[in-house]
Amino acid sequence: MTMLLLACLFTLLIHASETAAYAVRLAGIRIGKLAVALSLAGMIVLVSRTSNMFQGMLTAGIADNAGLTDPHLALAPFRYVLISSSVGTAIAILLFPTLVALSARMIAHFEVTGSIPLMLKATANIHSVKRAKRHIRLPRLEMLSRLRVGGVPKRLIVLNVAVTAIYTVGVLAALYASAFTPDGKSQATMSSALINGIATIIMTLFLDPRVALLTDRAMSGKASQESMNKMFGLLMLSRLAGTILAQVLLVPAAAFIRWTLSLY
Repeated sequence: MTMLLLACLFTLLIHASETAAYAVRLAGIRIGKLAVALSLAGMIVLVSRTSNMFQGMLTAGIADNAGLTDPHLALAPFRYVLISSSVGTAIAILLFPTLVALSARMIAHFEVTGSIPLMLKATANIHSVKRAKRHIRLPRLEMLSRLRVGGVPKRLIVLNVAVTAIYTVGVLAALYASAFTPDGKSQATMSSALINGIATIIMTLFLDPRVALLTDRAMSGKASQESMNKMFGLLMLSRLAGTILAQVLLVPAAAFIRWTLSLY
């Protein structure tokens, strides 16, 4: 139970932080410090995507224990982990207005200090925490009415849903498959790394450049601030949809991995 709680908490933090990276980018656009914002957002995304591999270490024990008794027993815990990914994304969405305001301050501090450790040293104190209360922004329902797909490429939204789902379910599907095939555990682990690697490559080649292009248009005045708000809002909602789709893909993906392992 402790391992499951840690895995859920870790997964929640991963998806919340990766979704929060959108807030850093939007804050950079608003204050005209995009280069600094992209640097910070890149660090957040890199840490979260790398940390996803450590998720496998926390959830591997669940698959191993289930494999000793009934492999199907691993399904419910893995679904809880997937639920935590949706919860983490939803929390970041609800806190998005506040995260944008705080990110603007963080970018300003980073520009002055010039390094992450010095920035953390300058902001990690009681005085800064008290001042942070002034940046709290509650989400409003009218924000949803502005998130029509018009003006944002539909392929970008669909691709973000699909890649997020694959990225979210990859490790868990491989571990669930390994519960049924203990002898193929090493191959299942390699499969999870391959799946996440492919998802990361798709993000890097197709998603990130498109978002960067739209961001550059906003900085050059060819796109409005409202269009940027809409784009990042839809990207966050599509990420949430992707984590929900991962629930649907868990069993079929595990079955596909088991089938591929049976070929060797």
